[in-house]
Amino acid sequence: MRTLLLAASAALALALPASAQEEPKGAPAPSEIVAAAPKSDWVAIPAEDLLVMTLAPDAEGKAREVVIQLMPAPFSQGWVHNIRLFARAKWYDGISVNRVQDNYVTQWGDPNYDNPEATGKAKPLPEGLKVMGEAEYVLQLVQDQQLVERMGAIIRFGDRDLIGIEKATGIYGLDRDVYGESAGMRDGWPVAMTTPDSPNDTYKLWPTHCYGMVGVGRNYSPDTGSGAELYTVIGHAPRHLDRNIALVGRVIEGMQHLSSLPRGSGALGFYTAEESAKRTAILTVRVASDLPAAEQPAFEYLSTESTTFATYAEAIANRRDPFFIVPAGGADICNIRVPVRRVVP
Repeated sequence: MRTLLLAASAALALALPASAQEEPKGAPAPSEIVAAAPKSDWVAIPAEDLLVMTLAPDAEGKAREVVIQLMPAPFSQGWVHNIRLFARAKWYDGISVNRVQDNYVTQWGDPNYDNPEATGKAKPLPEGLKVMGEAEYVLQLVQDQQLVERMGAIIRFGDRDLIGIEKATGIYGLDRDVYGESAGMRDGWPVAMTTPDSPNDTYKLWPTHCYGMVGVGRNYSPDTGSGAELYTVIGHAPRHLDRNIALVGRVIEGMQHLSSLPRGSGALGFYTAEESAKRTAILTVRVASDLPAAEQPAFEYLSTESTTFATYAEAIANRRDPFFIVPAGGADICNIRVPVRRVVP
């Protein structure tokens, strides 16, 4: 009997690869739609908007580099100014990852600054930092302000065409949202919004806490943080943080180096004094435009105003490629990640 079972198992093992090759035909997957996008649908990211963060090598001696795209105007520009200033002052050099909270965030900064396990003196902050107010977490737009002169592509979620107020807000692909009235994409970034309640009111827009987004650590209100402490989301999107903390960018390469770090056992995932060896040192952080031309990384994102993006987003909301059985009929804003790719010279 054992011989027959072994023989049957072997036959099954041989049959699986052949079966796996017989993939049924169907609608293209989102990744295939992105791969077929024409060059004209891709938008170059300025080197001034890229941060290159070099971590200490891993346990096997392999280099670790993380690239962060900073958020362009009009969102969070006071904090973005500070972050460039910190990088150009080389203030970030020699800091470390001090907090890794499972399914939440990885946070880095000066281990002696606002750290429960601090043992030394905090680094002095560079001069010229801006101080922002809480109102700057949200962008307010008057109703008659025309930010764009073209209508965005129509994206269908279930039985609803998402059109109507793109010209007033610059958002493409509006959909219902639990944390606001609706959510969509603006210039390649995920945002949520509320609409005016009266003719004298404004549209209110804000970036959303999706996986990989980078925010500014802060203390209790009215502190809004300077940019000395930064974090990235490594778990389920903590959208309750929207409008409560400044979002300043997103990790576009090397996310695995931040999401796979050892978790801290202290409060909120901070490393305890006994876990100091778990801290990952950050060797350097540079604005990409300050690097020699040959060392500057180049990236581009898929335009969220393009027909390709509309097709891609609809395919995520209603998966019809061979593996799926029932289309979802909708998608959370954080499920529709904006494709970003490195440009190789």
